[in-house]
Order: sequence, then structure tokens, then C-alpha cells
Amino acid sequence: MKKYIIISALIIVSAFAPRLCSAQATEQQQPIPLDTIYANDTKNVALFFPEPIRQGITGSDNFVFTYNREKEQYFGLLQAKPGKESNLLVVNRNGSIFSYIVRYKKQLSKHNYFIPLSNSIGNEKPIVKDSVLVESSEELVDNSTYYYQKFCSYLLNRKQRIGRIKKRNEGIILTVENIVFDKDELYFVIEIENNSSLDYDLNFLNLSIETRQKGKRKSLQRLYQEPIYKHNLPSKIKENERARFVYVLPKFSLSDDRRAILELNEKDGERNIEMKLSHRYINNPN
Repeated sequence: MKKYIIISALIIVSAFAPRLCSAQATEQQQPIPLDTIYANDTKNVALFFPEPIRQGITGSDNFVFTYNREKEQYFGLLQAKPGKESNLLVVNRNGSIFSYIVRYKKQLSKHNYFIPLSNSIGNEKPIVKDSVLVESSEELVDNSTYYYQKFCSYLLNRKQRIGRIKKRNEGIILTVENIVFDKDELYFVIEIENNSSLDYDLNFLNLSIETRQKGKRKSLQRLYQEPIYKHNLPSKIKENERARFVYVLPKFSLSDDRRAILELNEKDGERNIEMKLSHRYINNPN
């Protein structure tokens, strides 16, 4: 879960980067060289900031920056493994942004860094003369779409799996590779594999929540869940090919008498699949 939160921070910062640059251009005509912080794999290097840390990310896997994500605190811990230098980006609660070069060093001469506000390279919110900043809804939508695109691409490049969730019908294999929680959404990484001799035309792939009604007359009730975003959803899977894509849905959880249903339906065909997802997978995502 931590890695996804870290990646989330990188995508958010990159989404706001154009406005950040324009907002700070008048104040920073010349680029300021970044300070270097050294760390290793045997000791914690503590970084104390003027405001609580909201987000922190390193540019390479051989550097790890940990901080309290449940309750914002003023400090974070940096560790490093041998490898190439990278960078550390930290955003405080008030939007102040701090950036440093990070390097591995076997012997450390400094273990604590007290970082003043003057070291901030800018603020994620544009600095304007007007007292009120109005942001259009179109800009907000564009930023959300950009974030979903980047995070979905990241998930498709990973090989992480949540379990063996797979079902097949006449050479068509439906697999839920991963379920990931990030921010306020659940990301479903899905694969459709066509091992048949005919192309598969996708009619729809729906996710619903099924509730078992208790009582003498037991019944099932399904409620369709509308995805916020669909990434790389195919319309056709050719024979002997596969397609991987991501559904993004608002966060939800299930009681033990409810379950998620994934329905795959073929256009002008009968190779349909209905997959049941236990509440255990939904309530315990990666």
C-alpha cells in the first residue's frame, strides 16, 4: 500500500507542475541548485519540516522515505541502498514543496536535518495577487483524468497479484489480477484472454454488488456500480490474444452477506462469464 501512496504523490505533483512553474516564474528567475542528503541502509536519517508532511516520494526504489500517513507529522525517515543518486520530493500540509538530491553513502556524518521554510522551492497552489482563486471544473476534470491515466499505467506495468481469481468459458478466460486501493478509489486490474479460434467482441463488462436477502423467501438483489474511469478497455480481443485494462470505481466495502459480481458479455455471442468476488478481496485490497 505504501508504494501506491508514494506513486500517487508523484502523479499529483506532475499534474500540477505546469501551474506550479508559471506561478513561481516571477520569483525564481534562476534555477536554485538542490541540496544533497546522504543516507544508507543501516541507519535512519531524520528530516524535520516546518509543516506536517502530506506527501513524500523518492525517484528510485533504492531510496525509501517513510512518514506517518494516518496522522500528519513534522518528520520523515530516509534510508538508502547502494545505487545511483535520485531525488526526494516532499509536500507539506500547507502546499510547500521541498526537493533534494539523495545519495547513498556508507559512512554518514549527519543523521538529522532541520529544514527551514526558506528551503521550499515553491507551492503547489498558484500564488496570485487576487484574494480569491477560481478554478474551472474543466481543469479539475483534466487533472483527475491525467492522474487516473498515470496510475493505471503504473498498475499495468506491475506484476503484483491479489490472488488466483479466474474463470473461463469456451476458451475465453476472465482474470482479476489485482485490486488496489488508492486515495478514495478501488482499481481493478483485469485481463481477458482469448484462447479460442474466433475473435471475441466485447458487449459489456459490468461490476455489481449482490446482496443476499434474508428471511423465509430468500432472494438476490444486484446493484450496478458505475466506473469512474476505464483504462485501455478493448472492444475486441482477437484469437490467441489477450487484453489487460483497469476499472476505477469509488471506494466501497462489503459485509459477509454481500459480494461483487463481474459480468462479461459477448456481443452477438454466448461466451459469457459471470465471476463472483468474495468480500475478502474487496475489503483487503493491495
